[in-house]
Amino acid sequence: MSLRSKAGPEWTGFQEARPYGPKYDLRTDFVMVYGISEDLPERIDGWKQAGYTVHLMTGVSWGEYQDYLYGRFDGRNHWDEAQMDRNGKRLLHGKDVPYMVPTISFAAYLSTHIKKAIDAGVEAIHMEEPEFWAVSGYSEAFKREWLNYYGEDWQPPHASCDAQYRASKLKAAMYYRAMDRICSEMKEYALTTYGRTVRFYIPTHSLINYTQWRIVSPESMFVSMPSCDGFIAQIWTGTSRTPNVYQGVRRERTFETAYLEYGMMQELTRGTGRDMWFLHDPIEDNPSYTWADYEQNYLATVTASLLHPGVSRYEVCPWPHRVFEGSYPKEDGSGKEPIPGTYATQLLTIMHMLGEMHKYDGDIEESAALKGIGLCLANSAMYQRGSVEHPGDSPRTASRYDGTHSPYTLEEEEKELLDWSPFYGLALPLLKSGIPVRPLQYDNVLHFPGYLDDYRVLLLSYEFMKPEHPGIHQVLAQWIRDGGILIYVGDGSDPYHQVREWWNRDSLRGAYAHPEEHLFDSLGLGRVPEEGMHPVGSGAVLLIRKHPADLAGHAEGAELVIGGVKQALGYRGEAAEFRTKGTLDIRRGPYRIIHVLDETDALDSNNQVELTGSFIPLFDPHLPVVKRVHLKPNGNALLYDLGFHADDAAQPGILATSSRIRSEVLYEGGYSWIAESPEGIMVSTRLRTPLPPIQAAVEGKSIQFEYDSETGTVLLSFEGSPQGRSVRIDWK
Repeated sequence: MSLRSKAGPEWTGFQEARPYGPKYDLRTDFVMVYGISEDLPERIDGWKQAGYTVHLMTGVSWGEYQDYLYGRFDGRNHWDEAQMDRNGKRLLHGKDVPYMVPTISFAAYLSTHIKKAIDAGVEAIHMEEPEFWAVSGYSEAFKREWLNYYGEDWQPPHASCDAQYRASKLKAAMYYRAMDRICSEMKEYALTTYGRTVRFYIPTHSLINYTQWRIVSPESMFVSMPSCDGFIAQIWTGTSRTPNVYQGVRRERTFETAYLEYGMMQELTRGTGRDMWFLHDPIEDNPSYTWADYEQNYLATVTASLLHPGVSRYEVCPWPHRVFEGSYPKEDGSGKEPIPGTYATQLLTIMHMLGEMHKYDGDIEESAALKGIGLCLANSAMYQRGSVEHPGDSPRTASRYDGTHSPYTLEEEEKELLDWSPFYGLALPLLKSGIPVRPLQYDNVLHFPGYLDDYRVLLLSYEFMKPEHPGIHQVLAQWIRDGGILIYVGDGSDPYHQVREWWNRDSLRGAYAHPEEHLFDSLGLGRVPEEGMHPVGSGAVLLIRKHPADLAGHAEGAELVIGGVKQALGYRGEAAEFRTKGTLDIRRGPYRIIHVLDETDALDSNNQVELTGSFIPLFDPHLPVVKRVHLKPNGNALLYDLGFHADDAAQPGILATSSRIRSEVLYEGGYSWIAESPEGIMVSTRLRTPLPPIQAAVEGKSIQFEYDSETGTVLLSFEGSPQGRSVRIDWK
């Protein structure tokens, strides 16, 4: 039996539910056909004929599964498996499309669909968004699962913190069980039936977004699932523009939120051997914004993702048909308009640049003021996001936020809940100071040796999450004794400290009231040490007795976080390294990526940043050559540094383009290639030539060109085609 490997490289891809279309043929390495319908074989064949490696993506928590709901699958009506809130309202993604409780029966049903995709010949399957809303947990199916899982009668999740926490743990466990069953069974099916391997991936929002939006998903549990080959980090404007609070101001901070989200997903798989693709979306699910708004936020998310060098695979676009064939509101409100041609060219330039990024994984230079600063975040943060009625509270209904409307329509109390200030109160002060803090997957600490080796300072709080295993403390304690500095922030006021968990069970020698007491005791500090710095081996613990949510409300809170990191580095004898910056930037081969921070005092008196050199600004669809780049606060830049190839400046080659390049041929006195791009898009290409060119042609017809003698580069522009256009330039 021979096993089939990947058909080709899979650095970039996109997802599309429609059949092949030349206007949204992005010429990436692979395509994920979406949904398992009767026309699936025809859709797969259409994309294969266009030269793609074909994957399948399908929904796990929702989809067009009416045959299952109405009993046509097994003769039993399954509407009791729809997720339901405490008021008896089913949580729907559309008409007759509920979010599902992932029962064993539902997993068996999904497997019959996955078989169809394997039969049709896809090489990989993406099981999208296993999601359980925090406001749910009241359906009859969930009550049955509770009894089987806990061996006790169901409790309304809103009845207590303990019931809410246990409900969310069960939700995560159920989706892990469903995914493990489906992926394992289908891998075996592919091997026994066709003698080939099929890979399984999980496209998922970040742990940060799921927690902020009050959704439960297994997240880090999947990293240890043998049948999981990797993930797509589903991060885009729609997740990252969710408002948060910094120094008392609630507003959208798309770049900062995206930076933290991408960082979270990078750390989810770091050192695990699992693949990770970062998603970008040139628009978003909400169709009410203008092209200018979409562009501004898209560039912020792309910049944020590129600042994380541990990932160099990308899903460049979900649903490209809605980008390149859709229409959105005009700036003046007088109707709708299709995508501007310059934005379309700009998008293709960025997408094809992303396909080059992996070539420079070994040539990365970070100019950050400080590295090795981490903020711990665990799956259990999702378990504390449901509504709970405490004794003495006035009755309140479950949260209205189910992801189907803007958070701006919520009542003030619910806005504050969605701010998720305990996390952002610790993260944003560091990021706004130019410190590239990385949210790390706290659950991985126990499962992957050396996971903390890259860190020298960690921030931790159990006021918005809990450690799910005492062994985490043993690993953390060893890291501290070896020289790490832990900054623990918490005042012990979180009511979830009292949930029935390992730290307060009588079976544990001397049960602990709070989980951090076990950590401090493991370090030899006693259960309740005083506030301040406590040496432990070669490292130390800095204890700050504040609730982290309080730190988001004012400048003094931000200063406390920054001061804690400075004190921690001083303890390590590294105080001289501490400095704040007004930018976050990195070099990946010839690419310079930079974001200028706002809401910061770290910029100079001109309140802008200037870069000098010789650059091609890749966010400019015209690909000019510039000597200076000026950036204001909240500005982003992606630059091709022409100085990177100074030693071989005479070597001809394409530097930046909005097309896929194939069949390159260098001959005496000239250079030719095939350029592939979506139909009707204007292609911009800047390349280097050893001598001034004398002519350029596309499909044998001469075209005009612009030559920059100082850099020896040429700019060509022509209309693209997915079938490819033959381009030639001669200099002899």
